[in-house]
Amino acid sequence: MEEEIKRFALVWVSAIVSVSYCYYIPPRIKAGVPRLLFILPVCLQFFVSPMLFSSWFFIFPIMFFLTGMATLKLMLFAFDLGSLSPRPSSLFQFICFTCFPIKKLEQNPKSQFNFHKWILAAKVATVGVLFMFHVRGYKYNLPPVLLWGIYPLYMYLPFELGLNLLKSMLTIILGCDLEPVFDEPYLATSLQDFWGRRWNPMVSSILRSGIYSPLRGRSKSKSGLSKFIGVSTAFLASGLFHELIFFYTSGHETPSGGVTLFYVLNGVCTATEIVVKRSKFGKRWTVRPVVSWMLTMTFMVVTSGWLYFPQMIRGYQIRQYTKYIFVS
Repeated sequence: MEEEIKRFALVWVSAIVSVSYCYYIPPRIKAGVPRLLFILPVCLQFFVSPMLFSSWFFIFPIMFFLTGMATLKLMLFAFDLGSLSPRPSSLFQFICFTCFPIKKLEQNPKSQFNFHKWILAAKVATVGVLFMFHVRGYKYNLPPVLLWGIYPLYMYLPFELGLNLLKSMLTIILGCDLEPVFDEPYLATSLQDFWGRRWNPMVSSILRSGIYSPLRGRSKSKSGLSKFIGVSTAFLASGLFHELIFFYTSGHETPSGGVTLFYVLNGVCTATEIVVKRSKFGKRWTVRPVVSWMLTMTFMVVTSGWLYFPQMIRGYQIRQYTKYIFVS
């Protein structure tokens, strides 16, 4: 463990040095492929870094912050796109905006402090209850149907609270308002609302700038088909990246493809929803918000319980088995 801690610190020191290089050198080079060539070695370094660790505790933050966020942001920066363009005024800001899932808020923040305060308290209390269920093993006595509703909370709430804590610290340090990490995704009334606006808007913005918009721009036709292809391709890329996360965190176990299928299915359904909404049929036929919310949440719970969470459980079991073999 000590060796991995030292290695983890060295990886982050190396990442800061590499991002500093990207701040000073590539901007002097013409945007496009020439600048990308100077940035690619840094991206390759971030992709290799998770292979230096065996514990998911170290692998996941490196995968999420460096392999995922930093790599994509720097590749967009090579073409003067994304949240790093225009380039932040200071090196410290550039490092923070590159390595962490934050983006400067362009508009004035909404004043809903009391509402969000109570929502935050409810989320912290829920995490406490879920932790008790996990420690005492109560969840093993629950019916499978109820577990389908609990697993999304296990994944979402600790992740959101951790990222919001990081965002709050960086807001104070950087002295500027930042976009929300999540925008209450459980209130989504459509798949487009869930994936495009509420679930991790930072990642949605990156995929929109890096995949969706270029594909739409290259398409000669701006029809529903080009929009469908753009959305589906963005979801496919997200699925492959999540498959890579599971590959690293499960001890390099061969991916089953379930996570990719989950994102492809959601991408196809989201793209179909967008096209139908903009058609004559979609403009005539409207659904009440309560009904659309129920349909959206049911779809997310069923597809995640069917395709996504079994891969998480499988990865956890593989890690536990590997640990048992190693200790024995």
